[in-house]
Amino acid sequence: MDVENSDSAQTVAAGQLRAFIERIERLEEEKKTISEDIREVYAELKGTGFEPKAVRTLVRLRKKDAAERQEEEAILDLYKAALGME
Repeated sequence: MDVENSDSAQTVAAGQLRAFIERIERLEEEKKTISEDIREVYAELKGTGFEPKAVRTLVRLRKKDAAERQEEEAILDLYKAALGME
């Protein structure tokens, strides 16, 4: 009976593992599709005259809260001043 329980447990574990892998594969495919969609939007905005690099920076900055942005800008300003870039 222990052999049956062990085989059953292995079958269940293998089934769970397969389900996890299949979910990851589906999500990876969705991620690929979304990445392609994002690239298309950037190409479209470039075609209308916007600078993609600047827009990417804005998107990154909008993900942060105001305090985090201010801290980042203050450090950047400090470093630029130290290098004589201002």
